[in-house]
Amino acid sequence: MTEFAADRLLLFGATGDLSRRKLLPSLCALDADGLLPERLAIIGTARSDIDDGEFRNMAREALEQFLPAERRGSMAQFLNRLSYQPLDASSVEGFDALAAKVAEVGQSDEENGGLAIFLSTAPSLFGPTIAGLQHAGLTGEKVRMCLEKPLGTDLESSAEINDAVAGAFPEERIFRIDHYLGKETVQNLLALRFANILFEPIWNSNIIEHVQITVAETVGLEGRVTFYDDAGALRDMVQNHMLQLLALVAMEPPTSFDATAVRDEKVKVLRALRKAVASETVTGQYRAGAVNGQAVPGYDEELGKPSNTETFTAIKTHVDNWRWKGVPFYLRTGKRLPERVTEILVKFRCVPHSIFESMGAGLQPNHLLIGIQPEEDITLSLMAKVPGLDEDGVRLREVPLKIAMPSAFAETQRRIAYERLLLDLIKGDQTLFVRRDEVEAQWHWIDAIRAEWEANGVTPKTYTAGSWGPSAAIALTERDGVSWHE
Repeated sequence: MTEFAADRLLLFGATGDLSRRKLLPSLCALDADGLLPERLAIIGTARSDIDDGEFRNMAREALEQFLPAERRGSMAQFLNRLSYQPLDASSVEGFDALAAKVAEVGQSDEENGGLAIFLSTAPSLFGPTIAGLQHAGLTGEKVRMCLEKPLGTDLESSAEINDAVAGAFPEERIFRIDHYLGKETVQNLLALRFANILFEPIWNSNIIEHVQITVAETVGLEGRVTFYDDAGALRDMVQNHMLQLLALVAMEPPTSFDATAVRDEKVKVLRALRKAVASETVTGQYRAGAVNGQAVPGYDEELGKPSNTETFTAIKTHVDNWRWKGVPFYLRTGKRLPERVTEILVKFRCVPHSIFESMGAGLQPNHLLIGIQPEEDITLSLMAKVPGLDEDGVRLREVPLKIAMPSAFAETQRRIAYERLLLDLIKGDQTLFVRRDEVEAQWHWIDAIRAEWEANGVTPKTYTAGSWGPSAAIALTERDGVSWHE
C-alpha cells in the first residue's frame, strides 16, 4: 500500500456510461456508508461543455436510475463533493485549467493528502492524456493513476500504453482495473483456498480432474458495435476477466495477503499457461434465434455487415507446473447464450475404489461450484445414501451443500464491484489491481492463440442465439469424457 490516502479524485470520462452506471453510484454508496475520506473532493472531466451545477444534476439523475434509494444516504452531501472541468484530452491546451480546478477544490493535507486519477478513455487518448497531465504538473509523487480497460488490442499496443503511463508514473502508483477482482465471490476464492485447511491439501492434480470456467452472456452488441467487432470474445473476456479467474484458482499460496505477494503468484500461473493449439480452441458467431423467449437478430444483422469476429470461444489449456500436471482447464465465454452466468467448476477425481459397486450403487465424482454472477454462492456436491430400505442394495445420490453468500451474510450490504476498487484506489492498496507483468503475460498467451487462428484459417462457426454455442464446443470436452456444466 502506498503511503498516502487521496483527498481528491479526478474522473476522466465523467459524463460517460461507465461513470453514470458504476463509478458515481459506487462513490455515492461509499459516501453513504461513511467510507470516503471526509474531505475527499471528486472532480469530473470530459468533453461535454457543462458547469458544476449541470454535472451535479447529471449525477443526481444517474444515482436515481442506477443506485437503490436505500443506498444513497444523504445525496446532497455526496453531490456537494462534485465539481467539473470541461477538457479536450487530445491536446495539452486545456490541462492547465484542469490543474487549476483540481487545486481550487482541494483542501489537501500537505503531509498525507494526494490525488487519485481514474482514466476511462479511448486507448488512442492515453498518450495525449498522460502528456497533458505531465504538462500541467499532475503527475507528482502524491498522484496515482488508475487505468480502465481496454489497455490495447495485443501485446505490442498494450506495451505502448504502459510505456506512456510508465513515463509519468512508477509501477507502485499505477492501478490497472479488472472489475471482476472487485466481486465478493472472486475475492472469496482466496478465502476459500487459503483460510480453510479442508481445500488446500487436495487442491492439486492428485485429487482434481479438471476445471471449467464459464462466462456466459445473454446480451448482444448493446451499443458496443465498433469496439466489440474490433475485439471479439477472446480479447474482450478471456484476456482479462477469465485469465484472472484462472490465475486465482491455480496460484500457489502467497506468503501474505499483500499486493506484491498475491500478484507474484498470479503471474507465475499466467507464464505457465500452455500455448493453446487451434485444435483445442473453438470460435463461434451467433445467428438469429431466441433468448429468454424473445426473438433476437444474428450478429451479422446487428452489425449490418458480414464479419469474422468471434462472439463465442471455448479453449482447453493446461498450467504446466507440478501442482496442475495433467489437469485440463476448460474456458468458455460467449454472447447470446441461454443464461447469464459466471461460474467456476472444480471437478474432483472418482474415489479409487467403491465399496458400494457390488451393491449396485453408482458414484459421481464430487465437485465444487463457485457462482460469481448473477448469484454469488458456493456449492459442494457430495455423495449420500438415499434414506430407506432397498432389497436390491444401497442407493446413493448427489447432495449439494450450498452456501448462498447473500443469505449467509444477510446483515451485510451487497456492493457494486467498483466500490471495493475505488476505495482501494483512494487508499492506495494495489492487491486487487493488475500489475504490468500480469497484463503482458495475458497478452502473450492471447496473441499466440490469434496467431494460431490466422495460420490455420480458423473462422467462427455459427450457432443459434439461445444455444450454448457451436457443437464443436461440446466435442472439445466430450472427447476427454467431460461435459460442460449447464
